[in-house]
Amino acid sequence: MIRQLALFLAALFSLAPALAQSPAAAPPPADVRVALDTGAGRILIAVHVAQAPATAANFLRYVDQKRLDGASFYRGVGSADYGFVQGGAQNDPKRILPPVKHEPTSQTGLTHDDGALSMARYAPGSATGDFFIVLGKMPGMDAHPEAAGDNQGFAVFAHVIEGMDVVKTILAAPKSPTAGEGVMKGQMLEQPVTILTARRLP
Repeated sequence: MIRQLALFLAALFSLAPALAQSPAAAPPPADVRVALDTGAGRILIAVHVAQAPATAANFLRYVDQKRLDGASFYRGVGSADYGFVQGGAQNDPKRILPPVKHEPTSQTGLTHDDGALSMARYAPGSATGDFFIVLGKMPGMDAHPEAAGDNQGFAVFAHVIEGMDVVKTILAAPKSPTAGEGVMKGQMLEQPVTILTARRLP
C-alpha cells in the first residue's frame, strides 16, 4: 500500500512541470476605440471585437482604409432622446467593400440599447459600409429567432462612449420633406453631417 502511494505521488509530481508549462487561455481581445470626427463634433466609440468579430472587423477595415473619411451621417429617425442616426458609405461604389456575414444579437449577446452602433442592411448578410447609432432602447431591432419572417434583426458591433450629445445634435437636424425613397422619405437630413475622419485611437 505504501509503495503504491509512493508511485502515485511520484507520477503526480512528474506531471506538475508539464501542467505548469501549459499555456494559459488567451484573454479575449479588448475593445478598439475609434474616433469619428464629424462636422458636429467628435463621437468616440468602443468597437466590440470579441463579441462581434466579423462585424467589428468589417467596420475597422473601413476605418483603416479611410473609406469613411468624407462620408456622412445622412438620415435621422425619431426625436430628442429616442431614435437613430444613420451614416456611412451610402452605397458609394468607390467606398463599399463586399458584404459581411450577419452576426445576430442572439449570437453576440449585444443589444440595441442607448449608444449602440449597428449595421444597416437589407437581407441578412447584405451589410457593407453603412451603420446607425441608437438613442434609447430599441429591442425590436434585436434578433427574435421565435418570430416569423426575417427575424435576424441588425448586427450591433460597438457603443458610443463619448459624444452622445453630438449624436443628439445630428438627430435634431432639419429633415427634407421630399428627399428619400420608401420608408426613408422625410428622414433624410437637409444638410448631411460630414464624417471628417474615422481613426483608431491608442
